[in-house]
Amino acid sequence: MSGAGTPSGRKVLLYFAWNHPDEAQAPLFSIEDRFPALFELRRLFYPRYEALAASNRIDQGISGFLDHVQKENFAEFAEQCSTLSGNPVARIERVSRGGQLTLLDTQLTSQADTLVVISFDSVRTRQAATVAEIAAVREFLAVPDHLVFVCPHHDIGNSPDPDPARRTQRQELEYLHHGDIAIPPRQAFGHFATTLLAGLGLPVENRHGLRPAVEADGTPSPLELDRERDELSLLRGVDTFNAHPHLPHLARIGEGLRRMDVLARQKIDPSAPPHPFTGAGHATFDALLQSTPATFAGKVLVCDTTIFSSRAGGLDSLRKFWSNIVLRPRRD
Repeated sequence: MSGAGTPSGRKVLLYFAWNHPDEAQAPLFSIEDRFPALFELRRLFYPRYEALAASNRIDQGISGFLDHVQKENFAEFAEQCSTLSGNPVARIERVSRGGQLTLLDTQLTSQADTLVVISFDSVRTRQAATVAEIAAVREFLAVPDHLVFVCPHHDIGNSPDPDPARRTQRQELEYLHHGDIAIPPRQAFGHFATTLLAGLGLPVENRHGLRPAVEADGTPSPLELDRERDELSLLRGVDTFNAHPHLPHLARIGEGLRRMDVLARQKIDPSAPPHPFTGAGHATFDALLQSTPATFAGKVLVCDTTIFSSRAGGLDSLRKFWSNIVLRPRRD
């Protein structure tokens, strides 16, 4: 680990796996499976976002939300990493606002030793990791010192029930449970993440949008941690993540059960309205996964996108987590 005040030299790549134009052009006649327009967000949470009201300078549509809210949520993580590493954090969109496609290929990954894939892509846009991209990430993980975070977000109201009445009932249950008025009845993210993980032989599904438990003062409740499996000491000094109102259960499936360990579980708010997941007897959800020692030379971790966001609380503990990532010891 670098000494106090000595930059670590780490090179971090923050990859937003969305197609910006496709997200921005989501039809407004449908409220499902899309981001909010900036104008909608301003109206819902007035006066919180009124600094972004300059319509002649700031796009008031979905694109404005992506540029001025969503990407800005990750600015503090990038700034902290840059300070600790001595290197700027590369921030890349899979498809930029101008339509430029940047694949997650070896040319891109060669610029980093730490890759954070923010899979905030709506499933409606069908972003999927290509065979070449999966191969590039496998090659990246052949280096013991390399670390990859794959980060989807929630999958809310995506019921497969063919009966419209039962599907609507399920969506209402989930909506009432998380309690976020900005979320539509159905909103699913992370198709790029799930296809990348499946291609790596680590299948994981980001299920639901569960309300995490908080303490009396509104801070996140402590995590249930498996520190013995924390090989890189990423959780050293970390007790909580955040209290974002809708967080997914990261369900390992197939080979993922054997090839991934659970490092952190987060408590579900027992006072929240009922949800089918809690109705099945679950009091926690899997919040941080890590590839087992024999899987790759490097490490894959899976968590929610908002663990790298500054917006949802728990920032003191999250800052420690971010520092541990950038200051982790070198591995030969």
